[in-house]
Amino acid sequence: MSIRTIIGLEIHVELSTKSKIFCSCSTDFGSTANSQCCPICIGMPGSLPTLNKKVVDYAVKAGLALNCNIARESNMDRKNYFYPDLVKGYQITQYDQPLCKNGFLEIGQGKNIKKIGIKRIHIEEDTGKSLHTNQDVTLLDYNRSGVPLIEIVTEPDLSSAEETKEFLESLRDILKYIGISDVKMEEGSLRCDVNINVANENGKSFSNITELKNLNSFKSVVKAIEFEENRHRLLLQEDKNTSKETRRWDDIANITISMRSKETEYDYRYFLEPDIMNIALSEDEINKIKETLPELPRDKRERWATIFKLPEYDINILTSFLELANFFEETMAYYNSPKKLSNWIMTELLRRLKEEEMDINQLIFTPKDLAELLDLIDKGVINNSIGKKVFMEMFNGEGKPKIIAEKNGWIQIEDIKVIDEVLRGILRENPHSVNDYRNGKDRAFGYLVGQSMKALKGKGNPQLINKVLKKLLEE
Repeated sequence: MSIRTIIGLEIHVELSTKSKIFCSCSTDFGSTANSQCCPICIGMPGSLPTLNKKVVDYAVKAGLALNCNIARESNMDRKNYFYPDLVKGYQITQYDQPLCKNGFLEIGQGKNIKKIGIKRIHIEEDTGKSLHTNQDVTLLDYNRSGVPLIEIVTEPDLSSAEETKEFLESLRDILKYIGISDVKMEEGSLRCDVNINVANENGKSFSNITELKNLNSFKSVVKAIEFEENRHRLLLQEDKNTSKETRRWDDIANITISMRSKETEYDYRYFLEPDIMNIALSEDEINKIKETLPELPRDKRERWATIFKLPEYDINILTSFLELANFFEETMAYYNSPKKLSNWIMTELLRRLKEEEMDINQLIFTPKDLAELLDLIDKGVINNSIGKKVFMEMFNGEGKPKIIAEKNGWIQIEDIKVIDEVLRGILRENPHSVNDYRNGKDRAFGYLVGQSMKALKGKGNPQLINKVLKKLLEE
């Protein structure tokens, strides 16, 4: 029996606003528990929420980047559902009039492009956080309560764990590019619920949908889908069915575990939020937000493949976040060898940033400085090995590349007389190797080159050394 998998996602994304959605409390991550709360975000009686305009702007920006229709009029609703970590007993969200609807995001390449529908994007407040101790006590931290979220709901267009992973990675890149979220899964800025079931090809036999709740890493998403997909298929083949329920992923046991039966919309008792006015957006406002959108990752990758002719692997790494892509393009304004620049960024620069746990925005040197360094190497002023030393000094804020090279005496020796004299000395000190080379043992030449570079303290021009050494050996 041919069985297909059907997957839809609900993705919660924390927005990078400085204050919460309905009050002025800070949204900083990692502060002392309950230090960022006020009567509004903990739902004290009589407190009145005020909608943060930046939240609306960010949601619209996400909607435009994901090809959605933007509602000119919208409103907020109350979702009456018990959350142990949301004091007021209801969540302010959007129900029947979300800000954004009917968009899409494309995954895949060439003839295999697949359009994944975006059903809706709405804004809402996050809940607090429950902290469970080893003494079976639960503590509550309300710092997260009221942090602004967008919820992105897809159509059930995904059909495998790998497709889902690709979709989420692409979505993460877009959200980061447009600057509305840091999308750090480890800090809960991007959380994913997966709705999954399977059906046979004629659609006459299918399993009930189960919801996998709060997956917070791509690895968990993939493993949880694969487990649940297999569970549904086995039950279907045995002519049994799954329960319509919410399940959680256990990362240690590598299984999904039932949490509760799945709620319906009726269980939430939605009604119009009476304390917040309707949201009205003019054409001008939407256009102004549209003007702030940068070139999106997929478009940038296609353009780079055409103009820079870089391998797909390089392009994917260099465009993985906007600041790195900008750094590459700004350097290219001063240097015209894309592959060489790509190699330096992917090896020396990214390695050093990772070692120092730094962000590219914290770099002390500029794209122009890096271009100058590569120019010095290309022109033979310094060799590649010395170039890496200069790069380290630049990274540590020691100044411009040429000044660093001059100050440390790293400029290559181009004086033929000096090189000739040093190499003659090397030949005198290594008669056995000279004899080997003259008897046809080519490996001896490499040894003599190495000794020459050592004698010149790494400052010799390799091409010049090769040329002079051959001449002397043939005398």
